[in-house]
Amino acid sequence: MKVHHLNCGTMAFGFVDHCLLVETPSSGLVLVDTGFGVTCVRNPRILGWTRRIVGPILREGETAVRQIEALGYDPVDVRHILLTHLDYDHTGGLADFPWATVHVHGPEHRASRQPTTVDRIRYRTEQLCGHGVNWRVNDLDGGEPWFGFDAVRDLDGLPSEILVVPLYGHSRGHVGIAVDTGDGWLLHAGDAYTEPHAIGTGPLTTASRAMHMITAHPSHPRAQLRNMRRLTDLVADHAEDVTVFCSHDSAAFARLALTSCK
Repeated sequence: MKVHHLNCGTMAFGFVDHCLLVETPSSGLVLVDTGFGVTCVRNPRILGWTRRIVGPILREGETAVRQIEALGYDPVDVRHILLTHLDYDHTGGLADFPWATVHVHGPEHRASRQPTTVDRIRYRTEQLCGHGVNWRVNDLDGGEPWFGFDAVRDLDGLPSEILVVPLYGHSRGHVGIAVDTGDGWLLHAGDAYTEPHAIGTGPLTTASRAMHMITAHPSHPRAQLRNMRRLTDLVADHAEDVTVFCSHDSAAFARLALTSCK
């Protein structure tokens, strides 16, 4: 399967919003996360006050739907969207694909329906409920693990080469999305980590550890660090088989985007 790497939202501090467009043989185009959408660009207030912290540089040309058009595809061929989690910088483009089936992990979907105070800040009702999203909720069912991680397989309407890998911590139902390209696996780890070297070989600095504790959900204060350690082990033990990257690492995006051009 051919995978295109898209930056669907340049942000402050040099962050990107790394999304995937996957060409599948039988399920049409599959989008992993949506970044910021056209509505976000035209009406930034929909993002709430926290946009001043995230600092998105909103450009319509960076939205997923416009990039898909620029690649020569019809956006209607995006039949499925998989979300790592429901933060507004990952769901802002849902309204641009109202016909698509949107796959979300059960704990994350339930968190959005019964939000805590923290969740109300991160989940934007206008994005999740304002245009009749066609949700498909998936949950762990005791299936075969993936490189030692729990995995949700047999996603409705999707090929077996695409898996959901729970990585709780940043949010109550945060997941990674694994894609078997035929030349190795890609693991889009979402916001399981944000610092480029967080899953490297060296220990986290005190400042880095503090940053990741701040970005962790209060109900999972240590889960994010635990999953970062597990991802570090995955990279150390299976680097030839799995490429791991997160949503906001601009260096990883630049490196992987080159593969879209081959």
